[in-house]
Amino acid sequence: MDEKIWWYLVRSSGIVALVLLGACLLWGILLTTRILRRIDRPAWLLDLHRWLGALTVIFTVIHLLALVADDYLTFGIVELFVPFTSEWRPGAVAWGIMAFWLLFAVQFSSMFMRRLPRPVWRRFHLLGYLSFWTASIHGATSGADSGHALYRWGSLAGLSVLVMVTAFRLLPVPPRQPDPPTGTAPEPAPAGTVTGT
Repeated sequence: MDEKIWWYLVRSSGIVALVLLGACLLWGILLTTRILRRIDRPAWLLDLHRWLGALTVIFTVIHLLALVADDYLTFGIVELFVPFTSEWRPGAVAWGIMAFWLLFAVQFSSMFMRRLPRPVWRRFHLLGYLSFWTASIHGATSGADSGHALYRWGSLAGLSVLVMVTAFRLLPVPPRQPDPPTGTAPEPAPAGTVTGT
């Protein structure tokens, strides 16, 4: 087996986890804003949102396990979960640790969504935004692939889409007027109005 297999797994799983986290955030925004209301189905969007969240956790765990297995860097339990304890790029790694704990808070609170008061759960869930941004900073400052053009352009495209839909999410949207029912009789003409024969 190639000695660098773990290093490749560290890099690839980190990128995949970041992409999944961004997709999960995007689907959550689509779900709450109903931007695609004419073609979306909330149950389908919710299932996909949850599935993407679970995959994000799985690839994050793979990323952490690959870091432990890799011989090039020394990562133990403390270095994985406590900020600024890593000897290798402590600031950059700290961003990843913060992203992990924020992701953990979001996922853990979602497991108890039905037992938590809605406002409390909502505050925890909004940490997903912060988790994505801290994970993005982690990838840009510690990732070995952050210098590649594909990574840069892919990150720029993904961030642009998320910024646009987040801005849409934050803007006040006037309530949608219900469509008039089809097949209804026209309103009667005001009294005294002469109609054609």
